Order: sequence, then structure tokens, then C-alpha cells
Amino acid sequence: MAWIAVYRFAMAAALLASAASVHAQAEDAGKALFTGGATPACIECHTLKDADAMGYVGPSLDELKPDARRVINALKNGKDLMKPYPGLSDAQIEAIARYVERASRMN
Repeated sequence: MAWIAVYRFAMAAALLASAASVHAQAEDAGKALFTGGATPACIECHTLKDADAMGYVGPSLDELKPDARRVINALKNGKDLMKPYPGLSDAQIEAIARYVERASRMN
């Protein structure tokens, strides 16, 4: 019976490590899109310390601290001077949104 517990623990640890790796890859993709993969790059307008972004047109995301839903809405529909990003896939939009949500709350 003890081996079952050890097996379950090992499987759970492997799943957690895999999930953490996938999350890290998605966040790396989100940061890459934010800093230059999206056109125009988000850093051209927004300030976000984690991305070394010092834009002056859009709001400071460090101050705004938007949740992912708000970022997704802005990327899909535009907001104020910001135009929508129809060239980004849903997965790319989600990656940027998750990155901005996490990075803006680190300060």
C-alpha cells in the first residue's frame, strides 16, 4: 500500500512540474508578444516595469494593474486611442493578458 502513496505523490509532482513549465512558457510568450511580437508593440505606448517599457501614450499598466479579462477586452475591441489587434490569435491574446496581469502586480 505504501508504494501506491509514493506512486500517487510522484504522479502529482510530475503533473505540477508539467503545469508550471506550460505556465512559464505561456508567460514567456506573452512577454515576447508584449515587447515586440504584437504590431504595434505594446511597449511603444504602455509603461510596464517588468518589460522595461516606458511608453507615454497609453496608461501605465503598473499603476492600472489590469486583470486578464480587461486586457483581453482591450486587445480584442480597442480602448480609447488603442486600436484592436485582429492579427493576434486567441492564444496570443490570452498569453499577453496573463503576462500583463501578473507583471503589473509585481510592483
